[in-house]
Amino acid sequence: MELRSVEELMDLLHAPRGARNTAGGSGDPVDPYDHALRTAALLRRSHPADKELQVAGLVHGIGRLLRPGDDTGHTDRAQRAARAIRPLLGERVSRLVGLHGAARRYLGAFPPGRGPSAPGAPVPARLDGPMTPSEAAAFERDPLAADAVTLRQADEAATVDCLDAGVLEDWRTVLELVAARQSRLGALD
Repeated sequence: MELRSVEELMDLLHAPRGARNTAGGSGDPVDPYDHALRTAALLRRSHPADKELQVAGLVHGIGRLLRPGDDTGHTDRAQRAARAIRPLLGERVSRLVGLHGAARRYLGAFPPGRGPSAPGAPVPARLDGPMTPSEAAAFERDPLAADAVTLRQADEAATVDCLDAGVLEDWRTVLELVAARQSRLGALD
């Protein structure tokens, strides 16, 4: 499935409102709708000028929404989401979402308090297992690796219920701006 309009994407993002699943491997139930909003809000606070990173935070979990009940690994769901959003939101957002699963595995390769994760930040359970040292080195060479790790860390931090992140409609303009930019770039190709 490819998402072709902001309206279609917003419908998909709004669909799980009130549902609960376990995010981040914490075992705590998290509403996917609220989780997406909190992830995007955290990225807006830490990277206010990077609209594409914020949008990647908003849509990073749609792989599960595209195929409900599918318990494939986190990396597979991230790749599914990346393919679905590429036509609408562009290559960078797609790649960040696609790297989200790899960033999860990358952060799992380091013990808590060591490596690129913030001290004291939770290291999530690994459905796909941590990266090997050679996989981690290859990941670090990707130009979007640091942003993918930032997205992953915001994803982990967004599992806490104490952040009021607004409503999905607050993101419509940002989604439309990113989609319009992609549309202009696509017309140039």
